[in-house]
Amino acid sequence: MNELLTKVDLPRSTYYERLSKTDKTDKYAQLKEFIVKTYHDSNSTYGYRRIWKESLKVGSKNSPETIRHLMTKLKLKVVIFSKHTSGYCSYKGNLGKIAPNIIKQKFTETEPLKVLHTDVTQIRLRKDKWGYISAVLDQASGEILSYSISLSPNKLLILDTLEKLKQNIVPSLKPILHSDQGWHYQLKYYRDTLKIMGIEQSMSRKSNCHDNAPIESFFNLLKRECLYRYNIDDLTELKNLVAKYINWYNNKCISLNKNGLSPVEYREQSMIF
Repeated sequence: MNELLTKVDLPRSTYYERLSKTDKTDKYAQLKEFIVKTYHDSNSTYGYRRIWKESLKVGSKNSPETIRHLMTKLKLKVVIFSKHTSGYCSYKGNLGKIAPNIIKQKFTETEPLKVLHTDVTQIRLRKDKWGYISAVLDQASGEILSYSISLSPNKLLILDTLEKLKQNIVPSLKPILHSDQGWHYQLKYYRDTLKIMGIEQSMSRKSNCHDNAPIESFFNLLKRECLYRYNIDDLTELKNLVAKYINWYNNKCISLNKNGLSPVEYREQSMIF
């Protein structure tokens, strides 16, 4: 070995120093692999705090700062998309009955399936078309309980959303469904359907999006984390993207406000009697 080191003009001390570095395994190798996988599974939407929460579930003892440091070294950053598009406004004046504002921005419900929020949003498609998404969100868990997608924000879109909601309604909980004052929600067919389902109706004040903040926030996430990434061709592509995102959001997307639980995990844990 000494002869070889002499031939290559490499000091013995330098050789052993390099050998020591080579033999050292990266103690964060597995953690880095976990970080990269979790980051990509979230479609690049998870920052270090949520990845840290996920790491706790698999037994990691590392700190949030360690995760942040490794993400910086790995050059992993949250990717959020934004587009300037016109918002959908369904308010057409007083066309029916305005329900009282029962919620009054009290977004403090902790029991699932008791306080629900609904709204309709729009997303631009190619060829100057629009797709419309109607959804119902559970305030306590954040879970999307039902949704429907159409090329028109019509009665059928709303009724289909309510029909899909039925399987998640527990009449004994006396659920409340909160919406804005959109024309859909004022009409008799909507109010009658809620009565049949055993749901009490609540409405925001006119032109006050903050009164319906939980569902507004979800639609914002849906667009910025998913839909704005794509130039969506048609309704079929929109439906596929929304279905994939909601499945991930409900079952995998953890919330720091809910101790690192996904919406479904929160509901399941909360409803264990």
